[in-house]
Amino acid sequence: MNNKSNEKFSLSKRLRSFSYAFNGLRTVVKEEHNARIHLIVSSIVIVCGFIFQISIIEWIILCFAIGFVISIEILNSAIENLADFVSPEYHNLIKKVKDISAAAVLVSTISSVVIGILIFLPKIILLVNN
Repeated sequence: MNNKSNEKFSLSKRLRSFSYAFNGLRTVVKEEHNARIHLIVSSIVIVCGFIFQISIIEWIILCFAIGFVISIEILNSAIENLADFVSPEYHNLIKKVKDISAAAVLVSTISSVVIGILIFLPKIILLVNN
């Protein structure tokens, strides 16, 4: 068994771990359609944040919501890929795992949409009424 706590600190290994993470991010953007949709919507929301001059607290909440959805999408993609590797053929239990993983993305997305509505709807109403 490999005990990482006994390993000597290595800056090059830490930097290499970042390259693995960026490779994973590239893979998700390249291969996962829903991840690209989340990134496009996130970009639109960020532009709206500048247009409506949201507060620093609203930026913090928005950044957290965006990061939350994208992170859950990445985890969902990892789970789906692992499930497909472990069981390439259809299996009820694998379907259940993939459905639950997809549900996590749905819940995070719905909560982020609610956050977006709470931040932007009052500003849109104010704009329309003026």
